[in-house]
Amino acid sequence: MHAAPMYIAETAPTQIRGRLISMKELFIVLGMLLGYAVGSLEIGIVAGWRYMFATSVPISLIMGVGMWWLPPSPRWLLLCAVQKNENIQGTRETAIHCLCRLRGEAIGESAAEQVDEILADLSYSDEGKEASIWEVFQGKCLKALMIGGGLVLFQQITGQPSVLYYAATILKSAGFSAASDATKVSVLLGLLKLIMTGVAVLVVDKLGRRPLLLGGVSGIVISLFLLASYYTFLDNAPVLAVVALLLYVGCYQLSFGPIGWLMISEIFPLRLRGRGLSIAVLVNFASNALVTFAFSPLQTLLGTGVLFAVFGVIAVLSLVFIYFIIPETKGLTLEEIEAKIL
Repeated sequence: MHAAPMYIAETAPTQIRGRLISMKELFIVLGMLLGYAVGSLEIGIVAGWRYMFATSVPISLIMGVGMWWLPPSPRWLLLCAVQKNENIQGTRETAIHCLCRLRGEAIGESAAEQVDEILADLSYSDEGKEASIWEVFQGKCLKALMIGGGLVLFQQITGQPSVLYYAATILKSAGFSAASDATKVSVLLGLLKLIMTGVAVLVVDKLGRRPLLLGGVSGIVISLFLLASYYTFLDNAPVLAVVALLLYVGCYQLSFGPIGWLMISEIFPLRLRGRGLSIAVLVNFASNALVTFAFSPLQTLLGTGVLFAVFGVIAVLSLVFIYFIIPETKGLTLEEIEAKIL
C-alpha cells in the first residue's frame, strides 16, 4: 500500500504515470473479485474458507519471487548517491541501466538525458541534505501533505467503510438474504468495481485527475443523500437503496479509489516522498478505523438516515476541497510537479 504506488510513480513514463498507478487499484479490485468468486464456489464446502486462503498461496509466492527481479528506482538511486556524496558517475550509469530495464529498448538515447535531468534537479535544490521527519510539516512538503492527506481523509470520512460494511444489510432488505445470495451479490459488486476502476485507468491520463474526482464525488453525494432518504422516509423502496449502493461503489472506484493513491504517490517532493507518503497512508487507515468504529455508536445516537445525510454533507465539503485545493498533475513530470505546483 505504501511502497507500490511510490515505486510506480518514480519509474513510470510521465504520459502514462496516472494509468499505471491506477492499475494498482485495478489489480487490487481484480484480486478481490477473484476472492469473491472462489468464495462463492466454495461456500457449500465444510471449512471451505481454508481452501479459499490456500488458493492465494501460489499467487503470493509468484509475486514474492518476482519482486527480486525489479530494478531499483533510478530517482531513488541518484538521491541516495547525492545525499551520501557517493560516486555520482557510477551511480549515473547504474540509473541509466535500471531505466533501460524498466522502459525497454524503445527509450534508446533518451535514458541518459532523463537521468541527467533528474541529477540536475537534485543538484540545484536542497535534495542533497538528509531529510528529517519534521521537514514533512514545513514548506513544499506541508502543502503536499495538505493536498494528499486531505484527499485520503475525505476518501474515508465520506463514509466509504460504512457504506460497504452496510452493503449486506441494504441487500438483505432488497431480498438477498441467504448466504449464497450474499456471495453472488459480492461477485456482482466486485465486477462493478473492476469495470469502473478500468474506466478510470483508461481515461485518467486523457481527462486528468480533477475531472474524475469532481465527477465521481458528485455521484457519491447523490448516492449518500439517496441512502439517507431511503432510511428516513422511503423505506418501502428497497430498490432505491440498491441503486444508491451501486452508484456509490461505481463513483468511488472512478474517483477516490484510484485517484487518491495516484495523487499521494506523485505530489510529494522526491527527498521526502517516502516519509510524506507514509503519513498520508497512516491518515488513510486511521480515518478508515475511526469511521468504522464510530459508525455503530453514531447510528444509535442519530439514526441511519441522519448519519448518511451527515456523510453526504461531508462529501459536499470534499467537493469544495477538490475544486479549490487539488491541482491537476496530468502530463507533468515529478520534478515539474515539485517546481510548478509546490
